[in-house]
Amino acid sequence: MDRARFVVSNSVWEKIEALLPGKQSDRGVTAKDNRLFLEAVLWRARAGLPWRDLPPEFGHWNSVFTRFRRWARAQVFDRIFKALSSEPDFEYAMIDGTIVTVHQKASGAKGGAEKNAIGRSRGGLTSKIVALVDALGNLVRFVLLAGQRHDSVGVAPLIDGVSFDALLGDKAFDADWLRADLDDRGAAAVIPPRSNRKVIIDYDKEMYRWRHLVENYFAKIKEFRSIATRYDKTAESFSANINLAAALIAAR
Repeated sequence: MDRARFVVSNSVWEKIEALLPGKQSDRGVTAKDNRLFLEAVLWRARAGLPWRDLPPEFGHWNSVFTRFRRWARAQVFDRIFKALSSEPDFEYAMIDGTIVTVHQKASGAKGGAEKNAIGRSRGGLTSKIVALVDALGNLVRFVLLAGQRHDSVGVAPLIDGVSFDALLGDKAFDADWLRADLDDRGAAAVIPPRSNRKVIIDYDKEMYRWRHLVENYFAKIKEFRSIATRYDKTAESFSANINLAAALIAAR
């Protein structure tokens, strides 16, 4: 196994070590192997294999999985992502959604499919990642939806409390309520109108060309096989994997 591809560098470790559970100041047993544990989760995110196939050098697979679930519930991976992310450049922001195939083993979690952002579309079981990225193409936020739900459902929570000069999106985001919201904010809507609109709405075609940056980001994050295909039963665990992958992309 090529460990060099998955190693948590010293510079990254210095930024996140104090954020992780198991510090001397925390109750209970200190987690002396937090760095190795992150390596294990990263290996699995890259390889997209079952937890049971985790190489033994990372420890017993069930112990690693149990800790992963505990950290996912505590939103530790969210904190790691935020710690490694740069200050967003909001000259403009871009929004888009991408479909992820859900492995059949990922169904059946407590709470049901809809609660865990799993739906059924033409391609079978799917989840959807709707993401907001900044003007440099860096991830700011994301939401998970069941695969059959419309991309626009994820817009409101993504732009809530965020200030930008313009929002770039494809025709899926051509909605009157969104255009009105952006107008109230004083932000430009760089969104092509749907073909069935009776009144043609103009938009900045030159600026719209930069929308490819959000598509490029999806390509980067899907280099992690556990993101390109969802193997996690719960939305909580799948989000944790996305946050970890996003953190490492941000740290590059």
